[in-house]
Amino acid sequence: MDDRRIVASQIGRTPRSSVEVVARCHLGLPVVTKVPPHLDDGTPFPTTYWLTCPLANRRIGRLEADAGVKKAEARVESDPEFGVAFRAAMERYETQRDALIVPDASPHRPTGGVGGSRRGVKCLHAHYADHAAGNMNPVGAETAQQIEPLDCATACIVETEEGVIRNLDWIEP
Repeated sequence: MDDRRIVASQIGRTPRSSVEVVARCHLGLPVVTKVPPHLDDGTPFPTTYWLTCPLANRRIGRLEADAGVKKAEARVESDPEFGVAFRAAMERYETQRDALIVPDASPHRPTGGVGGSRRGVKCLHAHYADHAAGNMNPVGAETAQQIEPLDCATACIVETEEGVIRNLDWIEP
């Protein structure tokens, strides 16, 4: 199976840019991809690390539904050490993404830190993806503690005669 087809099945649509897998699960399937700062059509895209894993997405969705973003923002505001690490992660993210912008790219540039945020946490999915890609991100690391292990017994994606599709036998562990 090729990564682009797997990611398309995981996210439910064709990726709008190249697919570079930067983190895989224990079954060898993509968990996080690296997205260029401009999509194939030139649209600026602030999110460098995109979470594709259905299990991680589901579990983080539950955290967000339970006020997870507000809780993370409260921690950033109330814990000085955590806040400093958060702001450092945001600056690092923006700097790394901006370094990938090619000189002749669209005059419109992506902005902000993780998930394009200029202030605040915005999206636990994006912070977790940044962490899972191997970067220092305190919100992502804290999210990881709440959702891991990603220990599926069955692959979320299978290859059939029709192509690469979501595995109907997959269940959340």
